[in-house]
Amino acid sequence: MRHAFSLLAAASLLAIPVHAATAAAATPPLQRSVEQAYPQLEYLIQKLVKERENIVMDGEKALNSKDKFLPGKIATGLADLLVHLPANDPRLPGMLRDYADLADLTIGMNNESWGIYYYIGALHRLKKAGLLERAVRPATLERLRKQLDWRSFVRVPGYELIDLPTNYYGVAFSIARLRMLMGWEDAAGSEVLLERMLEHYARYSGEYGFSDETDGQGRFDRYSILLSAEICERFIETGLEVTPELKALLRKSAAVALDSARADGTGFTMGRSLGPYGETAMLEILSTAAYLEVLTPQEKEYAYAYSARIAERYMNFWYRDEMRSVDMWNDGRRTDAYRGKHRILGENFSLLHQLIATNEMWNRAGMKDVAPRQDLAAWLERSRPKFSLTRFARGEHDRALAIWRDQGHVFSLSLINGGQGQHANSPYYPLPFAHGVVSGVADSGPAHAQLMPRFTLADGSELIATAFLKDIQAREQGGGHVVSYRQDALTRLGKNLPVADPRIRVETAYTLQPGAITRTDRYIPAAPLDVSGLTLEFGAFSSGATVDGSKVRFSDGAVRAFEVGGLAACTARPAGGDQAWQAPYGQMNTVVSCTSGAFSLREPLVVSWTIRYR
Repeated sequence: MRHAFSLLAAASLLAIPVHAATAAAATPPLQRSVEQAYPQLEYLIQKLVKERENIVMDGEKALNSKDKFLPGKIATGLADLLVHLPANDPRLPGMLRDYADLADLTIGMNNESWGIYYYIGALHRLKKAGLLERAVRPATLERLRKQLDWRSFVRVPGYELIDLPTNYYGVAFSIARLRMLMGWEDAAGSEVLLERMLEHYARYSGEYGFSDETDGQGRFDRYSILLSAEICERFIETGLEVTPELKALLRKSAAVALDSARADGTGFTMGRSLGPYGETAMLEILSTAAYLEVLTPQEKEYAYAYSARIAERYMNFWYRDEMRSVDMWNDGRRTDAYRGKHRILGENFSLLHQLIATNEMWNRAGMKDVAPRQDLAAWLERSRPKFSLTRFARGEHDRALAIWRDQGHVFSLSLINGGQGQHANSPYYPLPFAHGVVSGVADSGPAHAQLMPRFTLADGSELIATAFLKDIQAREQGGGHVVSYRQDALTRLGKNLPVADPRIRVETAYTLQPGAITRTDRYIPAAPLDVSGLTLEFGAFSSGATVDGSKVRFSDGAVRAFEVGGLAACTARPAGGDQAWQAPYGQMNTVVSCTSGAFSLREPLVVSWTIRYR
């Protein structure tokens, strides 16, 4: 069924006090939540048509944003509206004129890689709907034919990416395949790019099936889990049959997604570019897995219920009525520079498109308008493993993700840190991330190394134990599990790449027990070493802290106590509006700081911390 929304209907829909109602009301069907995307799109498009170059959103000049994907996102947003309007909708002729005007407005703007993919995908959908000739003027379409080309970021004849991460082979393949479907080129380019994409995936995902973001340097995050679904989506979108090998990879990703799921609709907690993207990644993985029938019938039902929660959360938490926008930047929320507030217009279009596209995939999987199961929390507790260890890489260094489900929390112990650019940022630290308990800080740098002991040596070197993990092991212990590993060198801070400093090695063990997580580090010097200071900081969402030596208790929040061993003393202060302690979803409330003064490291030093939670 197609959807039509007037601005009056949009205003009335957005005015419904869903925030107050959702606590008592059952989660609505996914379709119902996603229907709220269309009035949001219509508002943004009409605002853009009216204000054009002068459009301002929450104080940002939204069209002059240096968002190199924005023209494609605009094209996709309006295409989402157009292809869902009935043919007799009286607004259709005006919206088609708006599309043509916006295409002319943005034709001279920078539009790269993902923006090219978004744009040509929009044109292809308009062509299939019989609307392309009315939506884009001939001269503009001819310019787009020349501009929307994968060769702008792939060298030929060698087919090497030009200064881009490896996942862009998938973007280039998609563009080439869509150009072929548009009649703009033959299949030769897409066939070579498909081969390159699959070769690279196999080379850098190894035996485990999750793609390294780098050329084998060992950096993984939520995108490593998402990529198999994204490739399958590109096959589906462009009419290719998804291979059994890709379905097998997708099955692995779907298992990790379900193991990581929480009934409140929150998503991945490790790595960068999270916020709503940590949740829409779950939507992409699970909707594609359902459509390709790699889920069991029961998994499909509950994956759909989880997806419905994610969409409901987007509308109730991430979307702000007063802003008429998604909000990843205010009230203590923090994202990385890549998704900075200057990109506010494009972020709205891309997130709404993800909601719409994944809903359509669920509809094709037979779940349109289905009332979601309301016992999701109970199903997750009884059906998903209490503990799982998913390996990403083994060799010179190991990478893995341990998931621990306890008392409604899902801890993602992400042992994923390697490669350039991100190794010093806390979203990549080997920590047990969990919503409302432990969070990284986007683009944090190492100045406040969340939960990582930081050595400052007498020569000024700063060292933390992050990137050179080996021999990751897991075993049961009592009612819980122990995850252990070692590092033959710490990471010397200050460089874009992690630099190994073998003056100190470390043996680390995480003990996961009901209601408590303990990390124990045994630091072993290669030779006597002068240390000028040792620090440990914890940004907690809990508040009402009282300190007794190295023990901190909290009166409010999920974390009820934090205990430290091996450092001299601890203090606690309110985080207030400190931007150094902001998670993707909100401000942390307390900063615990523990320190030791100068000492000589001659014997092994044990440093530990324990988080006790409710």
